[in-house]
Amino acid sequence: MSNQKFPAASYKKAVLEPIFADFKKHFYQELMQINYAHTIMLTEEKVIKQSEAEEIIRGLKEIQNNLNLEELAYTGEYEDLFFYIESALTKKVGADIAGKMHTGRSRNDMDLTMYKMKLKDKILQLMENLLSLIEKMLVKANENLETIVVAYTHGQPAQPTTFAHYLGALIEILLRDYERLSQSYSFADHSSMGAAAITTSGFCLNRKRMAELLGFANVQENSYGAIAAVDYLNDIYSSLKIMLVNIGRFVQDLIYLTGYDANHLKLGKAFVQISSIMPQKRNPVALEHLRVMSSLASGYCDNVINTTHNTPFTDMNDSEDATQVVGFQAFSYAEKVLALLEDVISDIEINEEKQIEDILKSYVSITELADTLVRKESISFRQAHEITSQLVEKMNPIGKKINELNVDDFRELFKDVIGREPDLLDEEIKECVTPEHFIEVRKMTGGPAPVEMKKSILGYRSKYSKYLKRTISLQEKRDAVRLNLNKEVEAFLI
Repeated sequence: MSNQKFPAASYKKAVLEPIFADFKKHFYQELMQINYAHTIMLTEEKVIKQSEAEEIIRGLKEIQNNLNLEELAYTGEYEDLFFYIESALTKKVGADIAGKMHTGRSRNDMDLTMYKMKLKDKILQLMENLLSLIEKMLVKANENLETIVVAYTHGQPAQPTTFAHYLGALIEILLRDYERLSQSYSFADHSSMGAAAITTSGFCLNRKRMAELLGFANVQENSYGAIAAVDYLNDIYSSLKIMLVNIGRFVQDLIYLTGYDANHLKLGKAFVQISSIMPQKRNPVALEHLRVMSSLASGYCDNVINTTHNTPFTDMNDSEDATQVVGFQAFSYAEKVLALLEDVISDIEINEEKQIEDILKSYVSITELADTLVRKESISFRQAHEITSQLVEKMNPIGKKINELNVDDFRELFKDVIGREPDLLDEEIKECVTPEHFIEVRKMTGGPAPVEMKKSILGYRSKYSKYLKRTISLQEKRDAVRLNLNKEVEAFLI
């Protein structure tokens, strides 16, 4: 057996040093807030004396005012930052006083509470960023209520729609993404403090007071679950990944639509880079970076969720320390994605001339001719589909566009299939294949007609406003809680 002393050099380098550095960077403030709140609660419950609490809080304040985290290096003398702070407090107020701060608690409930506090901040920031993107989408959609574009299905031109209608689809998704993140926030908004190691404590502790002091909506009731459950973590990163996948699909669309072959959208010059060798090249690589960052962030989400898979239902390191920090990288990338996409959308232009050209060449408005035949000629849709399909087959080989439709050819095909002349006037036939008419008549709920899209945008904006108020309220509550805790602490120093 080795005679090495703790910590072994390899363990120190591989585990303890990185954890110490991560805690300094990510959790120090939360650790100190818990120390203050727990001391206040113990005093209120008369578990420790007022005079003892005053010494503890004064000692913590001195540590906080004088500690240089950047210069603080891990030596192995203390296992982690928690023990370092406890040791520093002992040196200031003595072991008989400092040791009372840890009454009725464990690093287990402290760690879980710190993780949730940090994640709540990150979710709130992301919710704010997401709403900012949605707002820019709403503005862009409102500006393009009548801007006609090609809608694709299975990678092929399908039907005309408007850019507002296209963006509306993503706006709805992003609003749902906000709801998912908001729900994830609510799952994390339950304090684990008071669970101690896993079964609470025999001391008279006030868990609700701790939740209140630290800004949680409530207590995570079952103490075993307060330590062992990681569903809050999996829910957060599942919701985050869904948002990233949704955005990634949209970005992939933008990459195609701004490409040379489609040329339906134009990326702003601020997001286009030149080639180092090919003078003619203008590369929309900002979109590729959006795709890359979305994928990387999604991968970090997978790392967190996969790490908790098949782990025991108890306290374990698999969902702590390093795993938490890996997850933070997902948030970091996600924030960049939202900010960059917001600017890209604000700056993007629609190549209306190319859109209309492709609509006319690809016959994507001909569905309305079939629909019109059903409504005005009282034939079945299958018959109407056959007539219009044959019409396309007749026009396509000779390079005719839909606006060059030969009315006599249509009438002949109609008579061949139905056995009579159509009642439609020539003007009606030509009008119903225009993209403008196609969009105008699609005014049922959710359709692209401007009159309907205006209603949709009003509804989206109403949700946006409600969600913005919710986010601001949560931020204000968080800030008020921190201010209140500071006031509570200062009261002990008078």
